[in-house]
Amino acid sequence: MAEAGATPVQEIAFTLADGVEYVRAALASGQQIDEFGPRLAFFFVARTTLLEEIAKFRAARRIWARIMRDEFGAKDPKSLMLRFHTQTAGVQLTAQQPEVNLVRVALQGLGAVLGGTQSLHTNSYDEAIALPTEKAARLALRTQQVLAYETDVTKTVDPFAGSYVIESLTDEIEAAVVELMQRIEDMGGAVAAIEQGFQKNEIEQSAYAVSQEIDSGERVVVGVNKYQVESEEHYEPLRVDPAIGAEQAERLAQLRANRSSVDVTTALSDVAKAAESGDNVLYPMKRALAAHATVGEVSDALREVWGQYTPPDIF
Repeated sequence: MAEAGATPVQEIAFTLADGVEYVRAALASGQQIDEFGPRLAFFFVARTTLLEEIAKFRAARRIWARIMRDEFGAKDPKSLMLRFHTQTAGVQLTAQQPEVNLVRVALQGLGAVLGGTQSLHTNSYDEAIALPTEKAARLALRTQQVLAYETDVTKTVDPFAGSYVIESLTDEIEAAVVELMQRIEDMGGAVAAIEQGFQKNEIEQSAYAVSQEIDSGERVVVGVNKYQVESEEHYEPLRVDPAIGAEQAERLAQLRANRSSVDVTTALSDVAKAAESGDNVLYPMKRALAAHATVGEVSDALREVWGQYTPPDIF
């Protein structure tokens, strides 16, 4: 959602609102909160706005712990923990002066670590241009390794706790997230809000506002609307050998020729039946994939029952 243009507040509010919906569905199926609560995990983005991102992650942890304890009655401390993976913000990377993205990714990764992420992915500096080269991918990995082994930012759990700025920002973001989550709740929850196009519309408006700020110069993007260079250095993007595509197509043809069409048809039918009845589709999906049905075929079986969601446009 952040990569699509969501603000930090929207990113947290919409993601946690989705989490609430998943928990309610699990409880409705008969599971106990402390049986699955410790295994829940989330996925966020880290931007270059270091202080705001640290506060965002801190606010998210507070809110989720409160929801699990107060709304769902979790008793296991692990159920209250917000386990999350973070990816650096590819949307902030630029094709202009791509080496500058190394600085951006380092700051984004630092913010994620200082905010308490348990898992981190750092983007390659050439992501805005093409698939990463081997050198770019290695530099992205080295960025993580420098953070892990050459700094002391992992020595304490919450290094900015007590900072006036961070505590104030955390409170501010937390209040805004809670307010936005309540709006979603008043609409009937995350699913009902999605069906009404609420999240999509909010994210699109935020993305448009950022685009306007960049176009006007109010929001500085180094190398794009300020500090440009007259001519860019030549960059040689990764060239994927066309033979790889041909080899993959041949592998797929062999798979389809050698698999049992009867087994695949039966397994896909079981997927559709589970979807129609409201049963757990995970097990028939697993059997279908074991029979070498493709992801596309399994998805088609579900589409035939559930259709395909098209979010409404709100103007």
